[in-house]
Amino acid sequence: MNSPTSPSGHGNIRRDRTGQAEAFDALGHRYDEAFPHKEGQVAAAEWLVESLPAGSRVLDLGCGTGLPTARQLVEAGLKVVGIDLSGRMVALARENVPGAEFHQVDVADLRSDGTRDLGRFDGVAAFFSLLMLPRAEIPLALRTVHQLLVPGGLFVLSMVEADLDDFPIPFIGTTIRVSGYLQDELREVVKGAGFEIVGEESYSYAPASADVQPEEQIFLRCRRGQDA
Repeated sequence: MNSPTSPSGHGNIRRDRTGQAEAFDALGHRYDEAFPHKEGQVAAAEWLVESLPAGSRVLDLGCGTGLPTARQLVEAGLKVVGIDLSGRMVALARENVPGAEFHQVDVADLRSDGTRDLGRFDGVAAFFSLLMLPRAEIPLALRTVHQLLVPGGLFVLSMVEADLDDFPIPFIGTTIRVSGYLQDELREVVKGAGFEIVGEESYSYAPASADVQPEEQIFLRCRRGQDA
């Protein structure tokens, strides 16, 4: 665990990921089958592509199988590092996107003190990954993202709109715990972590899997300030 005075500030919270990684290990390819259409995610990643010069470093936080985001970014000429809590997802991502670099890492272990130092990034994408954290950890994860970005770096975030905190739900034949915010509250949490929100979209989404409920997806396009 991190100390309470560590840069990312995760040390005073007990992290319990019991069952989360195992659930996604079990899902494997079925995750992409349940969510075959990802127009909002593709559009948000395209904003990074259009806004960053070729060769920019981008972190895919919660990369899953690497599809579609890591592949989309690599094909656009960006240098991609992906992380995921699930070893099975990381293995699939390496198969699907050999041009990127992938690590099995918890976001709470990405610290600017070098404990798990992947360097600084020009952009970060976090598509539906932070909703896997308890609410108490989401602002800390956002501050970690802020620290990992260069001044002026770009951040795209998606969440499912829901007033939930670490709530167990059935998910493609397994159970996961999820958190969420209503739209106005999500904006405030993101701004509170030091980001300027420069764009926002919402999509109503119906997954292909019968045991995953329709959802309202929120995509925020953000920029870190020019502070040092």
